[in-house]
Amino acid sequence: MSVSAHENPRLTLALALTPILFLIALLACSVYLFSSDSSYGANQIALVLAAGVTALVGQRTGISWKDCQQGIIDGIGVGLGPTLILLSVGMLIGTWILSGTVPAMIYYGVQVLEPSIFYAASAAICAIVAISIGSSWTVAGTLGIGLMGIAGSFDLSPAITAGAIISGAYFGDKLSPMSDTTNLAAAATSVDLFEHIRHMLWTTVPAFVIALVIFALIGSSDAATPDEIQALQNSLRQEFNIGLHLLLPLVLMLTLVYKRFPAYPAIIISALVGAVFAVIFQPDAVIKLAASDKSHGFALLQGVWMSLFDGYISDSGNEFLDALLSKGGMSSMLNTVWLIISALGFGGILERTGILRYLLTIALKGVHSVGSLVTTTVFTCIGTNILAADQFISVALPGRMYKDEYERFGLSRLNLSRTLEDSATLTSALIPWNTCGAYMSATLGVATLTYAPFAFFNLLCPFIAIFYAFFNIAMKPLENHRIAADTSQ
Repeated sequence: MSVSAHENPRLTLALALTPILFLIALLACSVYLFSSDSSYGANQIALVLAAGVTALVGQRTGISWKDCQQGIIDGIGVGLGPTLILLSVGMLIGTWILSGTVPAMIYYGVQVLEPSIFYAASAAICAIVAISIGSSWTVAGTLGIGLMGIAGSFDLSPAITAGAIISGAYFGDKLSPMSDTTNLAAAATSVDLFEHIRHMLWTTVPAFVIALVIFALIGSSDAATPDEIQALQNSLRQEFNIGLHLLLPLVLMLTLVYKRFPAYPAIIISALVGAVFAVIFQPDAVIKLAASDKSHGFALLQGVWMSLFDGYISDSGNEFLDALLSKGGMSSMLNTVWLIISALGFGGILERTGILRYLLTIALKGVHSVGSLVTTTVFTCIGTNILAADQFISVALPGRMYKDEYERFGLSRLNLSRTLEDSATLTSALIPWNTCGAYMSATLGVATLTYAPFAFFNLLCPFIAIFYAFFNIAMKPLENHRIAADTSQ
C-alpha cells in the first residue's frame, strides 16, 4: 500500500466518521460480550464488517467496489512480511523448547537473575540487545521467550514482565541505526539518520530511566522460594539434557540479525538449527512428542516436524512446568494472522477511499501553536496505528503530511521525526489488532491490553513529547536543521 493516502473530494465529515464510529461501537460491544477473549475472533468480525461499511461509503462517493477491493488487498499486502516473521517465530518457539534451548535459558536464568530486580534487569537486557540488532520483534521472539519463562519460574507477573521486555526492546529499537522504523522516520521527514537518533535522546532517555526506576520499585517480595526454584530446575533436568551448549541457537540468531541478515530467513534458519539440536541432544523428548510407532529415524523426523507446525507439548506431570513449556508452532500464530489480515484490510480500504487522508487534514485545522502541533501529531499517529493497524503507515503518512506544517512554525523537521517515533513507533505495540501489538501478544503469551499498562517506556514517551512542546524544551528551530540531501553534499 502506498504510504501517501488517496484524496477523495466528495467526502464529508459525516461520511468519513461513519465507518470509524461503526468500528468503535462494534469493538466496544466485542469487549463487553467477550472480555479478554475478544481478540480470538470477535474483534476480527468487527474489523471485517467495518471494512464493508467503508466500502459502502466509498461507493457513495464514487469509488467502485473494484477499487475498494484493491485497497483491501494492498492493505493486507503490507502485512505479509510481518506475517511470515510471525509464523516463523512460532516455528522457532516450538523447536527451541524441544531442543532444550528455552529450558536452558530458564534453567540458567533463574540462577543469574534476582527476583527483586528481575523486571528492571529484563528491560535493561532487552534494551542493550535491541540497540545492537535494531529489532524489537527479534528481541521479543528470542530473549523475550526465555525471560517470560524465567518470570514464570519465579512466579512473577507475566504482564509486568511483558511490559518490561517491550519497554527495553522498543528503547533499543528506537535508538538503533539498524532499525526499520528509525530509518523510515528519518526518510519520511528528510532528515539525517544520526541527527534524528541524537535528537530522540531528549525524550527517549528520560522515559527509559523513569521506566527502569518504576520497574525497580515494583520488584517482588512474593517470588518463588529457593526450594521451589530447585524443584523446577530438577524437573527441567528430568525432561531435558541441560547444558550451556543449548544456548548456541540463540547466539546464532542474534549474530545473524546483527550481521544484517534478513529477519525471516534468519529466524527460519535458527528454528531449523533448533530442530537439529533437538535430534542430537534431546532424542528422547523428540520421540516422546511424536508418540509414533514408526522406526527411530522417522519418529525423530515426525517429532521435530510436529514442533514446527504444532509446537511442543509438555507432559511431565508437573502442572506448572507443563503450562510453562506447552507452546509454539505455526498453528499457535494463526489467530494472530487472522487478526492482522482483518485489521490491515480495514486500514487499506480506509486509505483507498480517502478517509484516512481526509481525517488527517481535518486534524491539522486545529493547530495554532507548537504545543497543539506536536499534540496533533501524537494523536494522529496513535489514531493511524488504530485505524491502519501498521506502524510503518503511522510513521510514513503523518511524516509526509506534516513536514511543511513544522517548518511553518519555524521548527526543524527533526522535531517531527522524533515525535513520529515517540508516538507511532511506541504505541503500535499497545493496540491489540496492530501488527506489533498482535505479534507481541502472540509471542509473549500475554494479551495486549493486559501488558499495555506496564509498558511504561512506551506510555511515557508520547506524554514527554507533548510536555516538551508546550514548554519549549529541546525543540530544535528551523535554522539549525539540515536535510539529509544537504549532508551528503
